[in-house]
Amino acid sequence: MSGMGDRADAGTPARTPSPPAAPLDAAAVVRERGYLVLLLVAAALGVPVAAASYGFVVLIGLAQRALYDDLPRALGLGGAPAWGPVPLLVLAGVLVALVVHRLPGHGGHVPIDGFSAGSFPAPREIPGIVLAALASLAAGAVVGPEAPLVALGGGLAALAVRLARRDPAPRMLAVVASAGAFAAISTLFGSPLLGAFLLMEAAGLAGATLGLVLVPGLLAAGVGTIIFVGLDSWTGLGAASLAIPGLPPAGSPTLTEFGWAVAIGIAAGLAGTMIRRVGGRLRSPVERRPLVAVPVAGLAIGLLAAAYALLTGRRVTEVLFSGEDTIGPLLQTGAGLPVAVVLALLVAKGLAYCLSLVAFRGGPVFPAMFLGAAAGLALAHLPGLSPLAGAAMGIGAMCTVMLRLPLTSVLLATLLLAEDGLVLMPLVIVAVAVAYVVGLRLTPRPATPPAGPAT
Repeated sequence: MSGMGDRADAGTPARTPSPPAAPLDAAAVVRERGYLVLLLVAAALGVPVAAASYGFVVLIGLAQRALYDDLPRALGLGGAPAWGPVPLLVLAGVLVALVVHRLPGHGGHVPIDGFSAGSFPAPREIPGIVLAALASLAAGAVVGPEAPLVALGGGLAALAVRLARRDPAPRMLAVVASAGAFAAISTLFGSPLLGAFLLMEAAGLAGATLGLVLVPGLLAAGVGTIIFVGLDSWTGLGAASLAIPGLPPAGSPTLTEFGWAVAIGIAAGLAGTMIRRVGGRLRSPVERRPLVAVPVAGLAIGLLAAAYALLTGRRVTEVLFSGEDTIGPLLQTGAGLPVAVVLALLVAKGLAYCLSLVAFRGGPVFPAMFLGAAAGLALAHLPGLSPLAGAAMGIGAMCTVMLRLPLTSVLLATLLLAEDGLVLMPLVIVAVAVAYVVGLRLTPRPATPPAGPAT
């Protein structure tokens, strides 16, 4: 054995091991004058980024109402007809495909990849991201606005730094871009803390880096919140908030419901993995021929919504969009819906979600929350499970499988249900833990590259 080692050493040059990188000293960085300047820059950028993000969210809402309320009335159709989404989604598919095919950045983040943070678009990519997201969200694709908002906030903040300084330091650029993303996502969730947890977990921040990025981010989000309040008061559009008021009080968790938490976690792991796998199989043909595949996906989503409306007599908009605005009414009145209607909604919106994840541009968070809530309400028709507990566990479990962010998923379910969420948190934690493990166990291992020839 020793001889073999001697021959190997003789045949290869000796390598001097590189010294380990020195750990980051957060206290020393904070004492630097540049860090104080960085905090001031983050606070100042929170104002325009928050205003731009608020305008983006408002514009999406106005476009949705114009297409699905004002346009049908102007055409003398009353409400949105069952076939109404079909031409809108096909046209949106054409526009998104052109952006993906022609513009820099390919329209931004692909929702099937989950939720990512830590990298931000170049300035020339921002117009394509905004245009693709507006077309997707306004026409009714089953995606949310959170990923485009993060890209918009981070990209605008990074652009401002590049305009102010010709060659900014990479650390400053990364921290300021993260602060812009914090300010932007707080517009949507109405909570700087939830936005902070989402971005921290998605980016994998920890240790000294966490504190250095978190403080400017929270400062930008706090300043941005003041802007939101002022804009809400000026426009009269109302403040953004994730919490749903008027829910019935939740009782204390029971032993049977803990059993249901395990069952819901397993079911969400299976269902979410199926959505991810089907979406993954569709991704390759969509990316090869986007000019054909994306409009076809829009056509299929519109037909799913039309079929649901014709079969159940309900509105097409229950299948369309992210579910951000309809999850509240679902939780307030969904317990009284026939189980067949809820199951039809799950099938139609789940298939539309699967198609939207690979064809359109947006985020995966709110549709996952809606599907989890609907599934929990459907299961609540069985003994031993209250509707609110089922919905809470479904939200947390489905978000975990789709996002791979267990802590954020617990917080999403908890904050959504306000005071009831605190009571139901133990059940949500169990469902999230089970769903997380099941989802990872069912995920195929990445292929290991073949080993090269021995030398």
